[in-house]
Amino acid sequence: MSDDPNEFNEKRRLKLERLELALRASNEGIWDWNPHEEKIFYSRRILEFLECGSDYAPNLFIPPFEHVFAGDQQAFSAAVSQAVQEGGPETLAIDARILTGGRNWRWLRIRGTVVRNRSGQAVRIAGSMIDISRRKAAEVQIEEERFLLRQLIDHVPLKIYFKDLESRFTMANQDIAEHLGCANESGLIGKHDKDFFSDEHWKSAEADEQRIIRTGEPVIDLLERETRYHGSQSWVITSKFPLRDRHGNIKGTFGVSSDVTKLVNAQQEAVDLALQLQKKNQAYEEELMLAREIQQALAGEGFPTVSTNRNYQLNFLARYIPISGLAGDFFEVLKINDDCYGLLICDVMGHGVRSALVVAMLRGLLEKQRFHALDPGLFLHGLNDGLAAILERAGTTMFATAFFGIIDLANGNFRYSSAGHPGPIVAGPAGVWQIANDRSQKGPGLGLFGGAYYPNNQIPLSEINRLLLFTDGVLEAENKNGEPFFENRLMEIIASHAAEPMDRMLDGVLASVLAFSEGNHFDDDVCLLGVDLTCGSQAP
Repeated sequence: MSDDPNEFNEKRRLKLERLELALRASNEGIWDWNPHEEKIFYSRRILEFLECGSDYAPNLFIPPFEHVFAGDQQAFSAAVSQAVQEGGPETLAIDARILTGGRNWRWLRIRGTVVRNRSGQAVRIAGSMIDISRRKAAEVQIEEERFLLRQLIDHVPLKIYFKDLESRFTMANQDIAEHLGCANESGLIGKHDKDFFSDEHWKSAEADEQRIIRTGEPVIDLLERETRYHGSQSWVITSKFPLRDRHGNIKGTFGVSSDVTKLVNAQQEAVDLALQLQKKNQAYEEELMLAREIQQALAGEGFPTVSTNRNYQLNFLARYIPISGLAGDFFEVLKINDDCYGLLICDVMGHGVRSALVVAMLRGLLEKQRFHALDPGLFLHGLNDGLAAILERAGTTMFATAFFGIIDLANGNFRYSSAGHPGPIVAGPAGVWQIANDRSQKGPGLGLFGGAYYPNNQIPLSEINRLLLFTDGVLEAENKNGEPFFENRLMEIIASHAAEPMDRMLDGVLASVLAFSEGNHFDDDVCLLGVDLTCGSQAP
């Protein structure tokens, strides 16, 4: 070993420098305390956590622990008492909410090493602290979303289940637990279909699930006969899908099923009731749509073909940019008949699992409202009542804004109604303006309460050359000064691109919003639905 003091000091300096860099990178602070003294040493980083100076920083480890949150004091006191008692543990580890000098509660992860003398008495405790407030907040949010998902799954009138790669149950709702003779979900977890059904059924079901795992291809609307070991049987309509993790890897299957035993028995009893059975099965398929749409793309799968009309020609185009895998915006273009085409755009509150489930519910309700499609206000009224009923059963509050309009080529008008949604932009012979922008032309958001009224309005098609529906992801983009994009800028962009093809106009809108926004990205889902309307001899 070298006796050169300079070399020793240099090595010591390098060690301290490395320690300081490591602590800075981990965002941790250092503390050091002699349990026999009131004074405690805090590093500058801990003082920043506590929002106070070194002269009046509290010693968190001395009773009565008044800076520790009341709900954490018992565990905090027990951990400190064990650390300082004779022959106690060698480490101190506790997470707690601490009141800072700025009167804010902050979660701190506290870790320490206890130094003891030969008799086992604690003579020094030193360690680190790190602010884990964001992590704790994220954990609370995740737990809340899991609870909401559980509530919705248990209240949906379908049998929902999840299985692992060996086709064993990992999760199920109350409906299927009771269907299989279990009091609750715990009676199903870890079990296989072979524990409930005869070989004829469970082997076929397992083969379907293993094929889904191999190929990634779902099984849709499969009619299955379930035969129990004691001889009873039931019929269900089942849809099964691959269950993927966030990286896209298949880790099992999940499915939804609906008991159609009575319908199948009726079909077997009388062939002449086949048509009635088909209609009832269709009603069950509409209910299955709630879970099915969760795994389907939110964007539309194409636009309906517009029948040739001697007065008008329609062309549809859209842009859809979700900011996450689970988005709350969607649109639909519905062909009601050869002369009428419905335009629906919707924006669900929030993001993630909650908004995606509401989107799935709304998509499931669309088909039930088709017979009201020629009346926009009545159409939104039906969507609202259906969504409000489901959310009330689940005991949660959510809502969605929506705009629905009908292009009526036969009568030459555009009828529309709004559920709290921003009005579309119209470009026509008179210029560019926004419709449905007055409060009197709007009803409340969908799902807030049942029985809401949605007023109808209309304008002549002769005033429309181009129509743009959008969600508020465009309007809420903010620049570095916190100023939103708002409708006036959107109308200026549409006016500047009025002579250009629709695709260039839509791309121009997106490019302008990105250029305007801070960070050059969208903070919310963006959905644009454009319609070009060509009249008379100009139609191709």
